[in-house]
Amino acid sequence: MTDIAGMSFEEAMKALEGVVRDLESGNVELEKSIALYEQGARLKAHCEKKLKEAEEKVAKITLGPDGQPTGTTPVEGL
Repeated sequence: MTDIAGMSFEEAMKALEGVVRDLESGNVELEKSIALYEQGARLKAHCEKKLKEAEEKVAKITLGPDGQPTGTTPVEGL
C-alpha cells in the first residue's frame, strides 16, 4: 500500500478516483471492496487535510502606494 501521508493532493485525488472507479465497476470481490472503501476514506481525509492547509495559506496581498506588496493578511473566513 502506498504511504498516503506522503502523497501530494494531486496524487491522492488520482488514487481516490481509481478507488471510486474500481468500486463502481462492480467487478471487485467483497473483501477487496471493503479494503478499497477503507483506502478511499483515508484518501478522502488526506485530500481534505491538504485543502485545509492550502486554505490556511491563502493570503490577501496588500499593495502600498507604489504598487508593491507591503505584507499579507489572512483571507477572512479561512
